[in-house]
Amino acid sequence: MRKLLIAMSMLSFVFGCDKLKKEEQTTVQLPAENLKVTKKDVPFVWEGANIYFLLTDRFNNGNPEKDINFERTDSTAVLRGFEGGDIQGITQKIEEGYFTDLGINAIWFTPIVEQIHGSTNEGTGNTYGYHGYWTKDWTAIDPNFGTKEDLKNLVKTAHSKGIRILLDVVLNHTGPVTEKDPVWPSDWVRTDPPCEFTTYENTTACTLVKNLPDILTESDEAVELPDALLAKWKGEGRLSQELDELQRFFERTGYPRAPRFYIIKWLTDYIHEFGVDGFRVDTVKHVNENAWAELRKEADYAFETWKKKHQDEVLDANGFYMVGEVYNYGISTGRMYDFGDKKVDYYDHGFKSLINFELKTDGHKNYDVIFKKYNSLLNSKLKGKSVVNYMTSHDDGSPFDKERKLPYKTANVLLLTPGASQVYYGDETARPLIIEGTEGDATLRSFMNWEDLDSIPEVQDIHRHWQKLGQFRANHPAVGAGKHKRLARKPYVFSRTYVDGDYKDKVVVGLDLPKGKKYLWVKGFFGNGTKLYDTYSETEVTVEKGQVVLDNEFNIALLEVVE
Repeated sequence: MRKLLIAMSMLSFVFGCDKLKKEEQTTVQLPAENLKVTKKDVPFVWEGANIYFLLTDRFNNGNPEKDINFERTDSTAVLRGFEGGDIQGITQKIEEGYFTDLGINAIWFTPIVEQIHGSTNEGTGNTYGYHGYWTKDWTAIDPNFGTKEDLKNLVKTAHSKGIRILLDVVLNHTGPVTEKDPVWPSDWVRTDPPCEFTTYENTTACTLVKNLPDILTESDEAVELPDALLAKWKGEGRLSQELDELQRFFERTGYPRAPRFYIIKWLTDYIHEFGVDGFRVDTVKHVNENAWAELRKEADYAFETWKKKHQDEVLDANGFYMVGEVYNYGISTGRMYDFGDKKVDYYDHGFKSLINFELKTDGHKNYDVIFKKYNSLLNSKLKGKSVVNYMTSHDDGSPFDKERKLPYKTANVLLLTPGASQVYYGDETARPLIIEGTEGDATLRSFMNWEDLDSIPEVQDIHRHWQKLGQFRANHPAVGAGKHKRLARKPYVFSRTYVDGDYKDKVVVGLDLPKGKKYLWVKGFFGNGTKLYDTYSETEVTVEKGQVVLDNEFNIALLEVVE
């Protein structure tokens, strides 16, 4: 099946490339030699981060010996079983420099906690918890993904490359009920009613989908641990340890032993133990907002505690980062999310940033319209906060470019729009998003197309384009976190400026440039005589008469000051 899907993937891409040549007028004949990577010593700011998001099970298989656990051997629907990707596989790619070459400075991967052991069949065919969102035990890492030692190694390796790690965390539901996975006790979860999404209550006090028990996160009533969980810990020889840790947690915090506080303790343990840098929080609007402020409080405590114990491993003075998935939140909303009968400011309840569902639609607009809009909102309604932009995701069936006809435009919009960027694995290699035989989200979640990157020249060209833009973004906080200003309409030239104390970063970008000789207007931003370097064509130029002149076949220029 895997070989068949790969073959289908390659055929789909080759067909897509033919469409691309006809429909996307972009000149990107980048040199075939290895891309020169320039790593600058610049401050890291979450507001302009370049985040890579991947499905742990679908990115890279670092340990094939661990591909099957808990007798998960039933056949599944297409792309609804475990495929072998794991934590070791991510670490391998960090060590190889894959993320550094892409200009990635933070990695978010799907949850790695132990998943339900059984499978479900809810109308989409047999499915296992390969995606990580069906938790069985928050205190353990699923052996399909790896071990705690693997996670420790991943975080250390990432930090050695200046890359932050975001764990994907789930607070609002357990995994589905199966023959192998009994429902949690009724004082822990509700199994009905289903959410209707028309009011605050029928969005928070309900089950997200059928057979997905919802944690009673609004409850302050003390509950006992489930017998099944106690028996599991006992069988694994760690019952006393887990109970002792819980006792210390509740004594220190004074929280009641309500369901959400157990889970908050278990989630923040990964900060205490491994020094992860942030959380991407799932299904935010399905939990009362006070719970997120409580999670943030304990996450901050854990992060500062870890820093004190590991002072030689601290990357910088940035605090713990939390970005929330408030499904369908858009940047135009500003700070408030409207449930219809109630508005909530999640930024005021622990979140530094929210995922922005709007850019995939905005991406079809003129570049300057997009950039001006985001610059305006981030410097007014959202000043001091941020958004994480994306064009493709794991559960959005309407991505910007589902047929992968516009991989260059996708890169330009995503990586040059103000705000943080989320590169979804395979955006940079035009990984096909239409896989025959899949249902629902599975079509978005094929295995990373490494074979295409190794063998198809068109994919290699696309990949180099993403590398060029990604490195420029990573080297210049001004791109994502700075202020935008248009310098010229045609050819389109704009500037970005970022200032923080004594640090100042200034860049100029040109898009939709003509082939051959081109004149970029920089007057009023860079003075005459200023030496600039176009990182895209790797050309040094000097400002004369308020402009710079480039002569190449590229339709893009990324200009920085020569130091």
